[in-house]
Amino acid sequence: MCHNCVADGPSGASRRSFARFLAAGAGLTVLAACTPEAPAAVAPASSPAPGVTSASPSAVSAPSVDSTTAAAEPPPPAPVPPSAALPRQFSLTDPASPWLVVNKRRPLAPADYVPADLVQPNVRLAVSGEAALLNSTTAAAAEAMFAAAAEDGVSMTLASGYRSYGTQVATYNGYVAARGQADADTASARPGYSEHQTGWSFDIGDGGGACGFQPCFADQPAAVWAKANGHRFGFVVRYPWMFHPITGYYYEPWHLRYIGAEAATDMATRGINTVEEYFGVEAAPGYA
Repeated sequence: MCHNCVADGPSGASRRSFARFLAAGAGLTVLAACTPEAPAAVAPASSPAPGVTSASPSAVSAPSVDSTTAAAEPPPPAPVPPSAALPRQFSLTDPASPWLVVNKRRPLAPADYVPADLVQPNVRLAVSGEAALLNSTTAAAAEAMFAAAAEDGVSMTLASGYRSYGTQVATYNGYVAARGQADADTASARPGYSEHQTGWSFDIGDGGGACGFQPCFADQPAAVWAKANGHRFGFVVRYPWMFHPITGYYYEPWHLRYIGAEAATDMATRGINTVEEYFGVEAAPGYA
């Protein structure tokens, strides 16, 4: 309690009476007035108070990390591709494998690969020569698929099959001459990067030429049927709608790729749209 708030003197009594009055009615005010105002404590920057640092609260509470321990931690495991669930596994790089993934980041090796078992399937053809050929496995699957489509009243033709390295050189150079290389790369594979060269892929038509190799082909009965039923025979639409950032090519509802009925059905069941995602390889929006 403050003893020196009221000075002694001639009017000391009256001042003491006034102080008692204040104490009786507003003691807290008197105490507040008598209490000297303490100056704000400023801790020297070089010597903080015990137990307090100059860091922010969040920095104080954050645990320290041993850089040696952090560096020694193993990296997270690589994601397991959906295809790993299948009992049988095939090479993703061997051109003779049905699981081969060839795209703008994954060229064929060798670049001038030629399938050893090219045959002409017994289906309705819209082409002749090498373009009417497929490897024997794809040819057998195509025959079964075309027959099933015909039973459902859907006409389907083989519009473009095998394409040799030399043919792809001429095809690609033709696109470059007509459109420029940047545009050509969205429509035609560079030599050594084409699925047509493997014998595992082919293009279909509807038998009447309607919307051939155009986006509107997606609405033709042959394309609709193939998209809904192709997986039963081992085929997928290789370049689906709106997945060009992954595949590197715009929608081609006519381009079918054989990967085997087991894998194609698994892709369809899981709702996976591209072989890149299914087999766990990087996207290929452009050439490396």
